[in-house]
Amino acid sequence: MMIHCSAPPGGCTSNASSMSSLCLPSLRCSPSFVLLPRSPSSSPKPRRRRRRLNLPIRSSLPPLFSDMDAAVTGLYPSHRCKTLHLVRHAQGIHNVEGEKNHDAYLSYDFFDAHLTPLGWQQVGNLRKHVRACGLSEKIDLVITSPLMRTMQTAVGVFGGEGYTDGIVAPPLMVANVGNSDHPSISSLNCPPFTAVELCREHLIENEDDVLWTPDVREKNEEVAARGMKFLNWLWTREEKEIAVVTHSGFLFHALSAFGDDCHPSVKSEMCKHFANCELRSVVIVDRGMTGSNASRTNYPGKIPDGLDLPSDVAKDKH
Repeated sequence: MMIHCSAPPGGCTSNASSMSSLCLPSLRCSPSFVLLPRSPSSSPKPRRRRRRLNLPIRSSLPPLFSDMDAAVTGLYPSHRCKTLHLVRHAQGIHNVEGEKNHDAYLSYDFFDAHLTPLGWQQVGNLRKHVRACGLSEKIDLVITSPLMRTMQTAVGVFGGEGYTDGIVAPPLMVANVGNSDHPSISSLNCPPFTAVELCREHLIENEDDVLWTPDVREKNEEVAARGMKFLNWLWTREEKEIAVVTHSGFLFHALSAFGDDCHPSVKSEMCKHFANCELRSVVIVDRGMTGSNASRTNYPGKIPDGLDLPSDVAKDKH
């Protein structure tokens, strides 16, 4: 099977040279105490006077609704949230050449750069991490930019084991993709994958067969706007835990719009540049009813039906 390339509204045509090499399937609490009423037949007993202890009961606790609490605490329905596991691709040959000469980042020869041997080592270490922490069992969907380095990273981290002839599932990646000398990777026991144009690197102005103009690319503001469009598109999907494998520039500009209402350290934690093969987990909240997914855990109660007027409401009514 070939990779399922999803192009949301406004997406562009993906790079065919990358697509032909990877075969991705598309897709504990403190106890509460209650005082039980005495039985009507029981006679009242004299009450014992209890000695008061002048203890500072709440000295170690913050005020219930201080300004600080209002600033740092947010409460949202869980079904209005998604967890995103953001990953920048591993080291590519363009990263190595770009350290020598920054112009290499604009070279057509490195536009669809593949991973270096060091990059594959980074992939292997991240793969071990996501399995050790249990993340690999939680991922519902893997979204990747449709470029070689991101797809190799996505498949290497979140894909199945090495592909052998005895495995009936199709391969996610064939052997030696991008002259990597890397064995094939199977699609067995892994989440679905999809390539999405909206999360790729800076888009070039025209993908038709025209002369290469490396200096004509998206402005940073346009990348940030595309990032918001991508995040909004995620709400059209039902998956709750999504891995997104993309590029440093896209992540930096897309995340820069967030965290202004947080402590500066929190914003930095979210928005600073990603290292190669870095994974950062964040939660996005649908506060505008963009998505329509119902909660899988909420329960309506009152089954069977009965009187259940809350005490504070009853007090107000009387």
